[in-house]
Amino acid sequence: MRGTLVVLDLLFLAVAFLVAHVTRFPGESPLPRPDAGLLEFTVAPVVVVLWHAMLGAARSRDPRVVGFGNEEYRRVLTASLVTGATVAVVAYAVGIDLARGYVAVAFPVGLGLVAAGRKAVRTVLARRRSRGVGLVDVLVVGDADDVRYVGRRLVATPAAGYRVVGVLTDCLPAGRAIGLGDTTVPVIGGIDDVLDVARRRRVAAVLVAGAVPGGRERIRRLGWQLEADGIELVVSSPLADVTSARVHERPVDGLPLMHVEMPDYSRRAGKRAFDLAGAALGIVLLAPVFGLVALAIRVDDGGPVLFRQTRVGRGGAPFSICKFRTMCVDAEQRLADLRTRNDGAGPLFKLHDDPRVTRVGRFLRRTSLDELPQLWNVLVGTMSLVGPRPALPSEVERYRDFDDRRLLVTPGITGLWQVSGRSDLDWAEGVRLDQYYVENWSFLHDVVILARTLPSVLRSRGAY
Repeated sequence: MRGTLVVLDLLFLAVAFLVAHVTRFPGESPLPRPDAGLLEFTVAPVVVVLWHAMLGAARSRDPRVVGFGNEEYRRVLTASLVTGATVAVVAYAVGIDLARGYVAVAFPVGLGLVAAGRKAVRTVLARRRSRGVGLVDVLVVGDADDVRYVGRRLVATPAAGYRVVGVLTDCLPAGRAIGLGDTTVPVIGGIDDVLDVARRRRVAAVLVAGAVPGGRERIRRLGWQLEADGIELVVSSPLADVTSARVHERPVDGLPLMHVEMPDYSRRAGKRAFDLAGAALGIVLLAPVFGLVALAIRVDDGGPVLFRQTRVGRGGAPFSICKFRTMCVDAEQRLADLRTRNDGAGPLFKLHDDPRVTRVGRFLRRTSLDELPQLWNVLVGTMSLVGPRPALPSEVERYRDFDDRRLLVTPGITGLWQVSGRSDLDWAEGVRLDQYYVENWSFLHDVVILARTLPSVLRSRGAY
């Protein structure tokens, strides 16, 4: 995959500078005149080679970051900024007068094309890894609870590139199978056996999940021993569902202390402004769609167009959510007869083939058009464009431990719960995603979720 990235990066950078040349000097390519674009045409190959080398120097093609997480994109951005700064400094020092319009086109287009190429490679890798192709074998070591938690995350995220082939723990007997989400793996032995098993199985890495007997010194020695066999040591952080932006490392005499910033729920004026602009624009642009949907609902069964329901918002305050009606008018009265057929998770009631859903309602749910009136909720401030799923009062009554942290922020029309599977998620996973969003909110994260919402809606996964 590294070779593919080398070729793609070089190709996209060359295309970017070609686009810049054609844009800045139309009609002068491919044979520019001395007075129109010759300097840029000559300098471009040098900049392409420099940029390409910077992408390599920043280790943006390192197999450990390619295909998953944000680190790959961060390194691509860093390499691009360094290249731009280098070109600017050298051009100023030497007195090279590059056309500003040329540079203004070449660098954004180059960065965009390289990022798009990485995204395409990432998509291919994710599909291959979901089929079990290209995964690296790892052993998970530690306490049984830690092993289960970390192992489930690895199994649920094949795009990360790991395949758990065995577990080593002193809490369970060897030979027993341990469940890790949708799969089971064998307990191969105890923690004392990790080195022998790793060598015998020829795994790529040993992942230490949580604390092990012997503490830090044992982990340190294990790393030295594995290093001799070319086996990587991976240590799982005890922190869960905390983004790297909230974690700051401060080394104290060789001991890396991780400081975790407390979430800030107050500085969100920009989010509210974005919500107001987005909701107002959405209502204006989608007005014809509102009219067509309303007409279709009235023609279908003659009932009311809108459905209102009490939900719980920020701080536990109740509000009335507004949606297009997708069920028959006596849906609430028929609910009791369907309770035993519940397909939902936890306190949620969901039914794949709910007989109360109308013909038009099925289409509206599949396309998520039934949620468009919630733009009004966003406009008045009871909802946000992005946020936790708006909870029913019956759900809130059954909250346990820290589930109510979902209520620290305004609920959203879309969120991690929608782009991750909607009704197909179990209750615990939905709560975990909402808590993750609440504690790790950022404006960029909202933009990413909004961008992922349309593909999720088109796939109709979990929409019923």
